[in-house]
Amino acid sequence: MITGGAGFIGSAVIRHLILNTKHIVLNVDKLTYAGNLNSLALVEASSRYFFLKADICNTKKLETILIDFNPDIVMHLAAESHVDRSIDDPSLFIKTNILGTFSLLEAVRKYWVKLPSKQKNFFRFHHVSTDEVYGDLDGDDLFTEKSSYAPSSPYSASKASSDHLVRAWHRTYDLPITISNCSNNYGPYHFPEKLIPHMILSALEGKSLSVYGNGTQVRDWLYVDDHARALILIASKASIGETYNIGGNCQKQNIEVVETICDLLEIHYRHKPIGTGLYKNLIKFVKDRPGHDVRYAIDTYKIKNDLGWEPKESFETGLQKTVQWYLENEYWWQQVLSGSYRLNRIGRKLGS
Repeated sequence: MITGGAGFIGSAVIRHLILNTKHIVLNVDKLTYAGNLNSLALVEASSRYFFLKADICNTKKLETILIDFNPDIVMHLAAESHVDRSIDDPSLFIKTNILGTFSLLEAVRKYWVKLPSKQKNFFRFHHVSTDEVYGDLDGDDLFTEKSSYAPSSPYSASKASSDHLVRAWHRTYDLPITISNCSNNYGPYHFPEKLIPHMILSALEGKSLSVYGNGTQVRDWLYVDDHARALILIASKASIGETYNIGGNCQKQNIEVVETICDLLEIHYRHKPIGTGLYKNLIKFVKDRPGHDVRYAIDTYKIKNDLGWEPKESFETGLQKTVQWYLENEYWWQQVLSGSYRLNRIGRKLGS
């Protein structure tokens, strides 16, 4: 059972499970603005895939779903996940990421304690989180699983809270959990409020490519299919109570990412916006967002050493695949853009 399976990472996990394993998968998703069932078109006809629309804040509904589906693994991906939106309206992040995780944990705990002993011993609850809970880094340090939490935004604070709840349910109730904290994901089917798809689609429309501050903020970039493999591996193989950091070993400044996108569009897309010349001419530096962390970077030694996982995609190969996907799948993102999202910049301070 996967919560948030119609989202970017959740849909990648489900596609991998259906196309590459024999698992039976239930997708539980509220279908908020970023939930898109079209991202699951490749697997929706499978006899091993099921979907239920439900809110993780509805504990009673979750209890019924768990009893009916009888999962061996619950992977929790449902979350509000955009920093800029958390600045504009923190309340949604508190409700979904904290109260929703609490509701799910309670439903899962009640389900787990009643399982037959063999199934109870096999059961796992895997919670998917972010490296942003650690705050930012100085110098050349890397986040490890022992790094202290120091969240900077309402989003990262809400995810840090959910991590603590999951660990508390393990310590207090013995719920068999695992946790992962990932770096910035990218790839196909990414909702266009996030940096990479936002820049690709803005460039195609000839809009300004707004880069916060001077663009020197550093992120570690993880191709979403590599992340999906890691999550499935942790949920099925890791020891109870373990935490794993998942990263792509690809540290890049934001301005490097945007310029590389521009270079790839110069090569792969001939129809340049009128009057712009090179795509790089669209780049515009704007006022930095509040509480913007300077650098994230993940040490992936533990997951490689314990579980044998490492990313297959380099940033160069992954980004080229991503740009190519958006160029070849206009039907998907045009449907997204026909809704409420219009490539507008959000996350400013009130009144700025």
